[in-house]
Amino acid sequence: MTPPSGPQVVTLTANPSLDRTLTLPGPLQRGGVVRLAPSTTEPGGKGVNVARAVAAAGVPVLAVLPAAVDDPFVRALTAIGLPPAVVPVPSPVRTNYTLTEPDGTTTKLNEPGAALDDEVRAALADVLHTAAGTAPWVALSGSLPRGTPVDWYAELVCRLRGTGARIAVDTSEAPLLALLASGPEAAPDLVKPNTEELAQLAGTTEAALLAEPGAVRAAVDDLHRRGVAEVLLTLGGDGAMLSTADGCWSAAPPPTTVRSTVGAGDSSLAGYLLADLAGAPPAQRLATAVAYGSACAGLPGSAVPRPDQADPGAVVVRPRA
Repeated sequence: MTPPSGPQVVTLTANPSLDRTLTLPGPLQRGGVVRLAPSTTEPGGKGVNVARAVAAAGVPVLAVLPAAVDDPFVRALTAIGLPPAVVPVPSPVRTNYTLTEPDGTTTKLNEPGAALDDEVRAALADVLHTAAGTAPWVALSGSLPRGTPVDWYAELVCRLRGTGARIAVDTSEAPLLALLASGPEAAPDLVKPNTEELAQLAGTTEAALLAEPGAVRAAVDDLHRRGVAEVLLTLGGDGAMLSTADGCWSAAPPPTTVRSTVGAGDSSLAGYLLADLAGAPPAQRLATAVAYGSACAGLPGSAVPRPDQADPGAVVVRPRA
């Protein structure tokens, strides 16, 4: 069998970051002096995390992002064998900080990303459109830099429709609300909300959504009515739920000692895409997504799992009414 010549997954990360993880020896004590364990710095941002996990599985992937060609972020990605497709910008890629406590509690401190002007956004859209022409999947992931129109993801989905690629979106807050408010033509093939983001779409709070019997399923069904074909709802330590035209399933994760939750949702999306590319049925796609998310949570810092670290067979999947 001839291997694919182009990327199987194309990711867009409009707001990339160098992710610096600071490991605390105990619970964070505000106002005190903390002597850190050795820290790590890795190229990140939600789409980049997806790309790293896909690349670790040996599947061709292309990460599209704004950055200077000599930015340390670009050098870091190239050093791990994942040279990105960049649109040059004058500002350096931001740094995000994660404080990790021994029990797995993580506190994130995210810098704002550099603003992108109309010319840069147009160039990113062009690169993305060209790369999507031969790719089965495009993933638009993460927050948007300040000044970016909140409906930019919706605009990109509409433009990508003619490429033949399926489109996954993982974002939150105003960009997510704008995406689903832009009509069926802007609805992606797959969205990957967590419960907080699903509550935003349902116009309620996370606590209220989870407290009301049937509210989660009703909110997911509403996404289908808006044109979304597949909904992968991540539930943190409780696993995930998948809803498609073929049915609905819930998955419970294997026992995991949580070391860091950074990138777990991104790894879940990567696992789902990898299983789909392999031709897996929905329940197996869900199992692989949960296995990848759980494996990521068991790794330090912002590391993403390799296939040998994720065990879909340890995930319990059940049909959901």
